[in-house]
Amino acid sequence: MMKLSRGDKVLQVIIYFLLILLGFVTLYPFWNSLVISFNTGADTAFGGITFWPRSPTLDNYEVVFHDSRISQAFMVSVLRTIVGTILSVLFTAILAYGLSRQELMGRKFFMVFCVITMYFSGGLIPTYLLLREFGMMDTFWVLVIPGLISVYNMIIFRTFFLGLPAGLAESARIDGCNHIGVLIRIILPISGPVVATLSLFTAVWHWNDWFSASIYINNPNLIPIQTLLKQILNSNIVTDQLQSIGANAAAQDRLALMKSVTSKSLIMATTMVATLPIIMVYPFLQKYFVKGVLIGSLKE
Repeated sequence: MMKLSRGDKVLQVIIYFLLILLGFVTLYPFWNSLVISFNTGADTAFGGITFWPRSPTLDNYEVVFHDSRISQAFMVSVLRTIVGTILSVLFTAILAYGLSRQELMGRKFFMVFCVITMYFSGGLIPTYLLLREFGMMDTFWVLVIPGLISVYNMIIFRTFFLGLPAGLAESARIDGCNHIGVLIRIILPISGPVVATLSLFTAVWHWNDWFSASIYINNPNLIPIQTLLKQILNSNIVTDQLQSIGANAAAQDRLALMKSVTSKSLIMATTMVATLPIIMVYPFLQKYFVKGVLIGSLKE
């Protein structure tokens, strides 16, 4: 191994210090929110909660999981993420495959047309009017169909497809397979890294999107968890939650619950419930994510 000079060692120490500091600054807010969610609200109000709960409790999560609105919103988010990710990746891959075919007439025109939509759009009001005319307001599909195609993801798909050997598709076509069959049976099975990477990007977007439902959804049974969390931050829904949980409890138990759970502690618990599921997906897709990021970086 190469022997490091004194200057290299000093630089290495500085780099490690900066990386540790960056990691701490990034992770500490999340950890502190998790700690507060496990601490009694009355004790949290005094401040000083940093790395460990000072007065541990599960009351915050008891309120969260007993609220039917949060449970319903969580299931809507899960269903939206699964359905939206599958359909979005599939339709985006179909578009990318078509634009990667050399025999497609007007291929460059369609590609430019797609890229233009990345920089210019009709705006919020025309989009709202269009979706209303289609009868999609207050439906589950208004959360899925508008984001069905991602031009950015399509460009990544197309770049990957262009790098595949042309003989793969040609041999399948000679055997009588149509283009859909080529994509489903030949192309996508060998595109694991890029499919996993773009699926992760799409799933994170669907899970974290709160704005769409706040504009297009009025039915409380169709509100996803992130939109509900936004409402909790901006309204008195926390008080309603505490009252609904304590309605069937004894007066003494209700008073203890009101002292243990506050708006801040309940918000932190709801935030953890809304955040942890999508974070838990990352370890399972990490190996594919690394490969997907490196797509196209090496040329033979």
